[in-house]
Amino acid sequence: MTIRLVTFDLDNTLWHVDSVIRRAEKETRDWIQPRVPNYATYMNAENVASLRAQTLEEHPDIRHDLSALRIHMMSRAFEQCGLERSEADAVAHEAFAVFIRWRNTITFYDGAQDTLNSLSQHYQLAALTNGNADIQKIGLDSYFSFAISAADVGSSKPSPEMFLEAMRRAEVPPTDAVHVGDNPIDDIEGANGVGMYSIWVNFDAKPDRVPAHATVSDLPSLVGAIARLEGS
Repeated sequence: MTIRLVTFDLDNTLWHVDSVIRRAEKETRDWIQPRVPNYATYMNAENVASLRAQTLEEHPDIRHDLSALRIHMMSRAFEQCGLERSEADAVAHEAFAVFIRWRNTITFYDGAQDTLNSLSQHYQLAALTNGNADIQKIGLDSYFSFAISAADVGSSKPSPEMFLEAMRRAEVPPTDAVHVGDNPIDDIEGANGVGMYSIWVNFDAKPDRVPAHATVSDLPSLVGAIARLEGS
């Protein structure tokens, strides 16, 4: 067989996302504090859960759009903290600009960029993410032909829409495509479900939950793993 398309998950596959989000949220809170002083006190766990539920009830169409969801939630929170609606909306957009700048400030896992560079010489690469990382802002657009987010297709992995859209854009059948990711359900089960090959990036030697066509414990091993799939 011939592999022509390699799709990649981003968060926790090419970088550790938890530390990125923590930093982005801290920087955003620090920016908000002098502008909406009671925001930090208001945003307890109960209020956050309530804001999310209310926002999704009013805007069910943004369930898979994490950027829009965050902006709407912040705007609603700022209103609850005493801002007029127009001001709350404006401050929410400014605050989100702070958040997304830090959200796209990442530290790659060892070998990530070299691996992408090597693979991009032989295959068409695409990014598939349930999140809102931006490959251009991160500096990955030279490796990837395109990126698809859950917001783009209105559905999150493991649902098939993102995988099917990637193959449609690349004009390849499932038998010529492989998906790489860290999540056994979102990535491996999702790719298997549409007939793609799957490679599980298992950094921590976790027990198998969903059978993948190959498993690697580091990113540089992907080059050989994909070559072996082609030779099988």
